[in-house]
Amino acid sequence: MGAKRAIWAAVAVASLALAACGGPKGVDGARIAAADSNPGDWVTHGRTYSEQRFSPLDKVNAGNVGQLGLAWSFDLPENRGIEATPLVADGVMYTTSSWSIVRAFDAKTGKLLWEHDPQVPKSTGVKACCDSVNRGVALWGGKVFYGTLDGRLEALDARTGKLAWSKVTVDQSKPYTITGAPRVVKGKVLIGNGGAELGVRGYLSAYDAETGDMAWRFYTVPGEKEADGAASDKAMKDIARKTWTGEWWKVGGGGTVWDSMAYDPDLDLLYIGVGNGSPWNRDIRSPGGGDNLFLSSIVALRPETGEYVWHYQTTPGESWDYTATQHIVLADLTIDGKPRKVLMQAPKNGFFYVLDRTDGKFISAEKYVDAVNWATGIDKTTGRPIEAPGARYEKTLHLSNPGPLGAHNWHPMAFSPKTGLVYIPAQEIPFPYMQPGGDKANFKYRPQGWNVGIDFLVAGLPDDEAQLKAIRASLKGKLVAWDPVTQTARWTVNYDGPWNGGVLATAGNLVFQGSATGEFAAYDAGNGKKLWGFDTQTGVVAPAMTYEIDGEQYVALMAGYGGGFAVSAGAGVDPRSDGPRRLLVFKLGAKNQLPARPVSTKAPLPLPATPGTPQQIAQGTAVFSANCGVCHGASGVSNFSIPDLRYSPAITDAAIFKSIVIDGDRKDQGMVSFASLVSVDEAESVRQYLIDLSRRAQAKQKAAAAK
Repeated sequence: MGAKRAIWAAVAVASLALAACGGPKGVDGARIAAADSNPGDWVTHGRTYSEQRFSPLDKVNAGNVGQLGLAWSFDLPENRGIEATPLVADGVMYTTSSWSIVRAFDAKTGKLLWEHDPQVPKSTGVKACCDSVNRGVALWGGKVFYGTLDGRLEALDARTGKLAWSKVTVDQSKPYTITGAPRVVKGKVLIGNGGAELGVRGYLSAYDAETGDMAWRFYTVPGEKEADGAASDKAMKDIARKTWTGEWWKVGGGGTVWDSMAYDPDLDLLYIGVGNGSPWNRDIRSPGGGDNLFLSSIVALRPETGEYVWHYQTTPGESWDYTATQHIVLADLTIDGKPRKVLMQAPKNGFFYVLDRTDGKFISAEKYVDAVNWATGIDKTTGRPIEAPGARYEKTLHLSNPGPLGAHNWHPMAFSPKTGLVYIPAQEIPFPYMQPGGDKANFKYRPQGWNVGIDFLVAGLPDDEAQLKAIRASLKGKLVAWDPVTQTARWTVNYDGPWNGGVLATAGNLVFQGSATGEFAAYDAGNGKKLWGFDTQTGVVAPAMTYEIDGEQYVALMAGYGGGFAVSAGAGVDPRSDGPRRLLVFKLGAKNQLPARPVSTKAPLPLPATPGTPQQIAQGTAVFSANCGVCHGASGVSNFSIPDLRYSPAITDAAIFKSIVIDGDRKDQGMVSFASLVSVDEAESVRQYLIDLSRRAQAKQKAAAAK
């Protein structure tokens, strides 16, 4: 356990006694480090600083999980993606929903105690690559901390929800967002940001939990010149800058720290995952080549000062949106007969990495999904990928697996010390990469626009039903039980498609996961046999958590489809995307029921008799692909709450459509003006393209009805 942890465990007992007086006053570093001494609570994002998402609770187990039933639920009024992990401390549950709204509940009864809406402007949604989501809060010293989509870090009074302090952590004139959950280490609230797809420079900031004053900032990529006094200045000068070429700062650079963090109290090391390049395409971002540190890297820092300690780069010279922001898990394993302190990650690039967390040295890496084709393996001497010829799409299109959504995305995995297995929510989503218009010279940087440096047009969905069926078949989702010592899969559960929920493992020999098609299931942790299932009536992407009150174990899940795949996938998939958003809490013997799920129908539109010209439709296809598809989905179909544009009345009226796209009449609903990116004629061509899509969709409906 280590001397430090033994001392902290003793301190935690005193902290818990204070906490019993009401509210989470006892949440501090000692209590988080000694989480296993009070397994009934879940006081930090991954339950422990190690982020294992394993609970020692076993009253719900493989023998009785079939008796699990709905104890209480809360329907959320928000209609976007739900990705949060609820925290529970001293009988109170704290969680977030889309648009950064925070709520506190009585964790036993489900009574809403308070609600805090930071009033994020809906126009901020256009800056969010992957939905207006939020992954949760942090607790420390009687406060609840969370980030807002528009870049604020806020502290709330845990008892009342009243604002204690608020700090703007980004330049709000730039396309920064915050979707990740903060962590608190040694009284420092740690928060990153997103926005690399649109052209920003990434960093992590630390703020004093009491005052909100910024303690330090660590930039993950070099700028035009270093910021005087930043914690990263020396690392940028001595290590990172020499791995870049050209004038990358003009197009952002990227490297946003938008999700994963973990902390080892014994080593006093904070581990952060760093994101993709901006643009994705290194040929444009850094035309002379180079590894482009610290993109797609795991970086170890000192939490009190932000001092750089070590790094490991999973994808040198990142060109595919292969982030290393995926869940980081710390564990102690026996490898080759020796105990090792390891760090484990299954980043987007499809390889499962085991590193020595004391110094970042490479131990092993193997493919955790079969379809990886951008690299044939990882060199065991250098720890660098062995890239496949043509994978960087320098001259020709490369159909890569994984694509930018990764073989594993933000959805947390879990590690069970009982089984020694890591449970990964894996997926296969191939993607065609190509230089913009076939040549990198065609790239033009667009402020406030998407700047990924590839040709999105080639990724559009075909009209042919047989081809669509083939695409659907290529999209796979699976729960993989992975042995990190042998680097092999122990068992696998296959799903109907990708983008399924995060994972929880428990001492009851259980693994919980929700699916895109709406089932929340429990599996035997040893062999993957399904033991229980519940219809949530809505797609699930968030991970479950568990807690205990008055001797009863509860399992909680935030449900509601959304996120990157949901907004961009289009008509090629069919998840439970239009269901309600809700918080679901289960316990043994409970028998509450959800109301019947309403059935939605799409009424045909009265379309213009004269179609647009082939030239208009072709132009509209290209403009839509470059500007609209990332939110409205391929072929105008977003797989969640954003309306199916094929059935939008707005496309039947040219004046109304212009008022929305060009004039920004619906900016308060999140649809800002695109006048800086799209001309009036181009907007009209998009309308004609959508009318054409609608006409074809209605023809298919009629043909299906006639059969």
